[in-house]
Amino acid sequence: MIFQPVLAPLLIALLCVPVAVLAVWVLVRPPKSAGAAITDRRALAEHRGLWAMRLLLVLACFAMLLRPGIPGGTTQTLATDTDIVLVVDTTASIVAEDWGDGEPRLDGIRDDVQALVEQYPGARFALITSDAAAQLRMPLTTDTTALIGSLEVLRPEVTSQSRGSSIGIAAPLLSETLASAAESSPDRSRMVFYFGDGEQTVDTPPESFRSSEKYTDAGAVFGYGTAEGGPMRITTGGVSDQGGGYIQYQGADALSVLDESNLEAIAGELGVEYAHRTADAAPALPEAPSTTTDYAESGEVGNVTELYWIAALVILGILGVELTRATVLIARLRRLRAPRQRSGRGGTS
Repeated sequence: MIFQPVLAPLLIALLCVPVAVLAVWVLVRPPKSAGAAITDRRALAEHRGLWAMRLLLVLACFAMLLRPGIPGGTTQTLATDTDIVLVVDTTASIVAEDWGDGEPRLDGIRDDVQALVEQYPGARFALITSDAAAQLRMPLTTDTTALIGSLEVLRPEVTSQSRGSSIGIAAPLLSETLASAAESSPDRSRMVFYFGDGEQTVDTPPESFRSSEKYTDAGAVFGYGTAEGGPMRITTGGVSDQGGGYIQYQGADALSVLDESNLEAIAGELGVEYAHRTADAAPALPEAPSTTTDYAESGEVGNVTELYWIAALVILGILGVELTRATVLIARLRRLRAPRQRSGRGGTS
């Protein structure tokens, strides 16, 4: 038997012991009614039974707060001792509707990041977005809920403010983030995942990611889109832009086309593999670097079979009895008062 108290044991004792002592004192002392001791055996048994039940209620609360349990079978747990930096293209083209059944490419990125989180449990994640400028949206953290939440509310740049962008604009920030991680945690490995369509919309060549290669142990570049291209809705920066029209070019819907050669160049600079992503296949994720730790090698973590629910059922049952008893007493009081009220009305008429 093991205990996992929800409060400090001393605090639990301070809450429950005085109430238990009071219940014991009322239970053992001779009960009285109107100043005289009760001698009727039935009434005496009812009194003691009631307070014994209340004492049991206090003890059940005490047990539930201690959270008793029984050690169960063993299970293996994994912890990926790795820092993973995600670079997400947030230009207008990332919402081009050629993912799956005409869905935005950004939906595919969200699905793939979810797969990453599940593939590398315990890893620290950082999120960088790139459009007209690169931003560190979330520094390295193990809070994957915050990561998924950030991606859920992530929106591309506002269409009216778009002036073209470079697919390599995040290169300096990525290198800086990786260098900082390497300096603060040199024993941890580092992975980089780039998500984009490779579309370069400025005349200058894209910046190189070569400076990040020395910090990168593994990762991948994922490409989204099709050679035929997909139309892009106008984005305004609101919570939802699904109802907006499409960006126009020469009187027709503008199309964003996947540029795999640019994405392959980024993969080569980072020293990782490139993969074209489609909605009908799961991402092929690389193995985590050798620093991934299987804690089963140094000891197994035991499961615990929780038993607090038994005490909770006892508490629920006793409260049900008390509620029923209170209801019966109230009904009796009403019946006793009713004749007196009628007699009073008759006397005043």
